[in-house]
Amino acid sequence: MNPFFTLKLKPIKTSDHTLSVHSIESFGTHDGPGIRMVIFLQGCKLKCLYCHNPDTIDTHGGTEYEIEELVQRAVKMKAYFGDKGGVTVSGGEPMLQAKNLITFFKRLKEEDIHTNIDTNGRVLNHPVIELLDKHTDLVMLDIKHMTEKGYQYITGEKNKETSFSFANYRETSGKKMWLRYVLIPEITNTPELLHALGDYFKDFETIEQIELQPYHKLGIHKWEALGWKYELEHARENTEEELQNAANILSKYFKKVKIN
Repeated sequence: MNPFFTLKLKPIKTSDHTLSVHSIESFGTHDGPGIRMVIFLQGCKLKCLYCHNPDTIDTHGGTEYEIEELVQRAVKMKAYFGDKGGVTVSGGEPMLQAKNLITFFKRLKEEDIHTNIDTNGRVLNHPVIELLDKHTDLVMLDIKHMTEKGYQYITGEKNKETSFSFANYRETSGKKMWLRYVLIPEITNTPELLHALGDYFKDFETIEQIELQPYHKLGIHKWEALGWKYELEHARENTEEELQNAANILSKYFKKVKIN
């Protein structure tokens, strides 16, 4: 099991026309196609051992932004978005604020702005379904692990199948999806796990690409600032050969494999 602490999460409380935001990146290039305005929302119900933004986990402490203010910020950036860019909502876990994201994404689509969500796929309720089906151009789904034991170790929560149920729902909708997968030597980056990942998703038609996220320790200082113990200090970063080998394995299953 995940040795991470037990954090008592409070519900995210916002008014009907606001979002609880951790931070905003104006010119993101690694969170979807093109140049993007990336909004990191506050709150997540997973506690991933490698999280590089642990200060987004707690469901309170974010800054409330009026949705229309965020829309107007995006409108001012449209010239930079070009044909491919747009707005990505990440976190934390965006789907915890799905009801208000419907309002936000609906306004963005009225302004002809591409919408993208980076999610761990833990939530699939009625607001999420409406958000996905009517207002979300692209979903980037984080796959944590291919075994239940590994999923629990990494995230601190049970039932890896929630992410797969989310993926299957997106597939049936026929709408675009990318996968994301963090490569940790001996923990997620083994040939057996990579083949299992590829075999599960090989027949999905909506997956445009899979992004491999090399494991790094750049967020340790954030854990220390919060007074939390970083439990993956023993893990090492991938060699270039390991990254390429992982990409080679997955290229047998996916249209496009990208190493971030």
